[in-house]
Amino acid sequence: MTTPDSMTVFDRALVRRRRDRAVPAFAEHAFLFEEVAERLVDRLEDVARPFPTVLDLGAHDGVMGRTLRGRKGVETLVACDLSPGFARRAGPLAVAADEELLPFVPETFDLVVSNLSLHWVNDLPGALVQVRQALKPDGFFCAAMLGGETLLELRRCLYEAEMEVAGGVSPRVSPFAEIRDVGGLMQRAGFALPVVDSDVITVTYSDAFRLMRDLRGMGETNAVLARRKVPATRALLFDAARRYAERYAEPDGRIEATFQILYLAGWSPHESQQQPLKPGCGEVPLGEALKGSAEKLR
Repeated sequence: MTTPDSMTVFDRALVRRRRDRAVPAFAEHAFLFEEVAERLVDRLEDVARPFPTVLDLGAHDGVMGRTLRGRKGVETLVACDLSPGFARRAGPLAVAADEELLPFVPETFDLVVSNLSLHWVNDLPGALVQVRQALKPDGFFCAAMLGGETLLELRRCLYEAEMEVAGGVSPRVSPFAEIRDVGGLMQRAGFALPVVDSDVITVTYSDAFRLMRDLRGMGETNAVLARRKVPATRALLFDAARRYAERYAEPDGRIEATFQILYLAGWSPHESQQQPLKPGCGEVPLGEALKGSAEKLR
């Protein structure tokens, strides 16, 4: 599903192929997904209610479902992933489907949770609307996605290296959403009481090549439609790795990589939820309140 103001940034067929390629060895590179799954479940523990029926959207190999097992009253969990290979590994109830075209009838789930998948969606406003429609009234949505500060070090070094080696630049790392934009998208999608916040996970590597291998193993390499279609040259990659080491190495020689995580939470609307006051419904007229305050100041 697309909206008039949506843009096609990512090659979704390529995202699917990259995920399928990552399936066999994903567990060796899944540390970020495992860490964020724990953080999402910690947030769910703050919600004082069970979630019997759950959709794990962008399930990968089922890491979120395994983390939820035995917690929050989960009875039925449906895993959904763009990659058929991941869907086959995600659990007994799983479907291969696109986040932009969900195959679920409205008001099916008590909870929709998504762990590091939505940053690959072209039509994020449309996907969020479909998530909200898939929730039962007063159902909860809790998700994590990569934010705009993710891999800022790698992006800078690749940009500078490509300018030096090739005399021009093309997108080498996928763009990520900014926190100021996502909150507005949640409201536009019709979520009640939406909340968006972020934190940063810093990972250290022996060198930039090890970081790039991890990104490939996660299925998180560049899938921007406007990318240069030929592979990066050895000269470009070695120059970027050199710059990375020179600029970001710690005293022990290891380099840092930044992953900004955006957390999204919101409710499917229900009449029982807290509602904002309607204009003019205050018990004391504004003029009277201001008059009383003025008298106190005299």
